[in-house]
Amino acid sequence: MNSLLAFLRLLYDRRRLITAMAARELRTQYVASSLGLLWTFIHPVVMITVFWFVFSVGFKARPLNDVPFVVWLTAGMAPWYIFSEIVSGSAGIIIAHAHLVKKTLFSSQILPLVKIASALVTHGIFLVVLLTLLLFQQMPVSLYYLQAIYYLFSLLVLSLGVAWALAALNVFVRDVAQLVAVLLQIGFWITPIFWDISMMSPKIQKLLKLNPIYYIVQGYRDSFITFQPVWSHLAYTAYYWAVTAVVLVSGAFIFRKLKPQFPDVL
Repeated sequence: MNSLLAFLRLLYDRRRLITAMAARELRTQYVASSLGLLWTFIHPVVMITVFWFVFSVGFKARPLNDVPFVVWLTAGMAPWYIFSEIVSGSAGIIIAHAHLVKKTLFSSQILPLVKIASALVTHGIFLVVLLTLLLFQQMPVSLYYLQAIYYLFSLLVLSLGVAWALAALNVFVRDVAQLVAVLLQIGFWITPIFWDISMMSPKIQKLLKLNPIYYIVQGYRDSFITFQPVWSHLAYTAYYWAVTAVVLVSGAFIFRKLKPQFPDVL
């Protein structure tokens, strides 16, 4: 509890630094680009368009429960995209900021939070695209949309634990970043983002639902499409938070133990 309070205090004290570093990271990504931050809008739109064309036009994917495929797809891709962006970006974030980490007064544990803050910008664009599609397809508007805030918070807590662990481990084993890229590719295809989990047998469904990201993907669809409340699957919610607690505590422990050695290795 004391560690959690100390972290929250650090987060509050460093909030301006985190925001400034996140803004600088976004600018750095497109520093030599004439379109600049517009690329944060172009990338998700192009990705959604390509998947929609391949599966809806090419493979003739039918609407699921009268929900247009592009809406169903975008609702699933929105949480996955921010998760993969945070995880892949955090793996090398300590090395990328080695000049700061070597300073004794710098709190390196905030670096994954910088990545989370910058990823939220892209996620906001994803949500704008999703809401636009919902309105364009004349789908009902509901207060359940606000439920997505809970699922986003849940995802960020899980992502922070993963980010801490990967950021610390990659300092010592540089192959971690490459392994993360491979695992994210596998995770994308085994998570029901562009395919329906009901296609699988009940046994396979149970195995796939052990993936905590499925809880978030389904939660976004519950919030924007099917309007199912969080309490409609309390057992799975309890499972998700049990896994997330283990990941968060483990990530914090790994980072804390390895942090004193960062300057020597870097």
